[in-house]
Formats: sequence, C-alpha cells, structure tokens
Amino acid sequence: MPIIAAYLLGSIPFGYIVPRFYGIDDIRKHGSGNTGATNVTRILGFKAAIWVYLGDIAKGILAVVIGRWYVNNYDLPYFTVDAFLLICVLAAILGHIFPLYLKFKGGKGVNTVLGGMIALLPLEALMALIVFGIIVTISKYISLGSMLASIAFFLIVTGEKFLMQKEIAMIYIYVSGLIALLIIITHRQNIARLFAGKENKVSKRTKPRQESTHV
Repeated sequence: MPIIAAYLLGSIPFGYIVPRFYGIDDIRKHGSGNTGATNVTRILGFKAAIWVYLGDIAKGILAVVIGRWYVNNYDLPYFTVDAFLLICVLAAILGHIFPLYLKFKGGKGVNTVLGGMIALLPLEALMALIVFGIIVTISKYISLGSMLASIAFFLIVTGEKFLMQKEIAMIYIYVSGLIALLIIITHRQNIARLFAGKENKVSKRTKPRQESTHV
C-alpha cells in the first residue's frame, strides 16, 4: 500500500543517521534534542546538515512519486488523484514527525512538507521558500521562518484559488491549512522560547557534548 510505504519512507531519520557519520552517536542528546535538520546544523554545521535537508526533502518528493506510480497502475475507487497524492505526502510528514524507527519521536516535518509541495505545486512552494528566506534573513530564527512560510503557502494557494480563479482542487486548501496548523503545533516549544526571548538563532552554533563512542 503506497500510503504505508510513504509513512515508512518518511520515518527514515536522516537527522539521526547522518550525525553518526560525524561522530555523534545520538543527536537527540545534543542541542534541542531534535532529529531535525536545524538541530544538526546547529551542532555540526551546514556542510553536514545539507545531507539531512536533502534526505528530508527527498522523502516528500518520493512520497508523491510513489503515489503517482500507484495512480498510473491501479484504480482509485475512493479518492481523487489530488487527494490520494496529498494523503501520501501527509503520510510521509507524519512518518517524519512520528518515526517508527525512533519510537515515534522525530522532527518537525518542515523539509518533508517542502519536498511534497515541490512535487505537487512547485511555483507556490518556491514562493513560500522565498518567504522563509526573507524571514530567516531578517530575524535569524529558522522556526519563525518555517511557521510563517507554511502560513504563506496556505494563503498563496487560497489566494490563487479564490482571487485569481486558478484551477486548484479544494483539497489543496484544506491540506495546506492542516499542514500549517501541524507545523505550528510541532513548533509550540519554539513559540514559547520566541516569546521568552530564548530561541536560538541560526547563526548560533552549539558544540556537541563529549561522547565516548564514535562511528
């Protein structure tokens, strides 16, 4: 079943696997304790984290590829094509946030969302990515950029549908709103730190705590 395959794909914890090649046995013991690319960047730098970013983005793209392969080879008695592809993306996102391989405790899903939307709505995804870049450049907060970019994506898709009369299935409005809400929920601790003035900025790098075992 492609939905299950998308979830298992999304569960692959690149943010846990990649640091092991750089001598970090368990990234969850460092920084924010998160397996996301942002924490890996903070601990190991961007050169190491780029593999996490690419892996997490690829999960979203491949979820769509899996869905499209299924659509091209089998009938869909219960879903439209758009709905089915979005369900596959959601499965990958949930796999990233609640990975089977790490006892259901993973990252925040932003890059997997990006990958899925690049595959489905590339122009809108690019516009949201530009919003992300602007916010992070100004504020230095990746968490803030991620949340506002997800909201921007929802507003962009909604605006195109209702203001520009673009032919976009309503399911994209519903799912983009759900994704924005999901990203905000997964960033709830970041929101608290932002209000408290304790959120880490992108330019700040934390040295990993000493570990006795290396890979």
